[in-house]
Amino acid sequence: MDMGIKGKAALVTGSTKAIAIELAKEGADVLVNGRNEQEVQQLVTELKAAYPATSPQAATGDIVDPKQREALFSQFPAVDILINNMGIFQPMAYETIDDETWERFFKTNVLAANALVKFYLPKMLAADFGRVIFIASEEAIMPSGEMPQYSMTKTMQLSLAKSLSKLTKGTHVTVNTIMPGSTMTEGVRAMLEEMYPDPSLTLADKEKLFMANNRPLSQIQRLIDPVEIGRLAAFVSSPYASAFSGAAIRMDGGMVPTIY
Repeated sequence: MDMGIKGKAALVTGSTKAIAIELAKEGADVLVNGRNEQEVQQLVTELKAAYPATSPQAATGDIVDPKQREALFSQFPAVDILINNMGIFQPMAYETIDDETWERFFKTNVLAANALVKFYLPKMLAADFGRVIFIASEEAIMPSGEMPQYSMTKTMQLSLAKSLSKLTKGTHVTVNTIMPGSTMTEGVRAMLEEMYPDPSLTLADKEKLFMANNRPLSQIQRLIDPVEIGRLAAFVSSPYASAFSGAAIRMDGGMVPTIY
């Protein structure tokens, strides 16, 4: 299916390879953001080689840093698609979380994304086309208790996206949130290695243990493949998803037990 986003400029934060690839497959010109210049450039090179009709570019920088954000805005003054995926997470016991940690998670997972929207959304409205997508988590509506400082920020993203969607009434601009369940990202892979250091266990073994012990409500009993999220993000970015507005779109493997 042609998603109709050929030639659209798509800024993807956090060097999210799977989302970037799926957008490039659809002909979007992906602006790859991340703090590691070498990793960003490598992904840009891969996208250009695999999808030569597109024009991927490096948008290297730490978007939590206001000065680096301003540099990003100067380099890319307008985008058609903004995918706020950059974020941090870490399992923590509530009693060990200090105020500095709460503030760091809030600034990284909420304020940085909000700053991007505040800059790009007015330009999307002026052009009468745009897509803003927050990548949240099922933790937004069903906190596990494993990382309350993270869950708080994901719930905030839902509220922010809903509020921002009110500004798009009567336009062809949409603001939505995708809520994946536990996903096999590099960060989760590292977490599994830390949780299960037994060298006799394969990654698949560790995944099964984690799902059985930590995500028993999951109906698929596996971690979600990032490609699955990438495909959904590409669809929500497309003109065919124009009826989604202020939506919290769940892709949690059936883990959230409620109907709504």
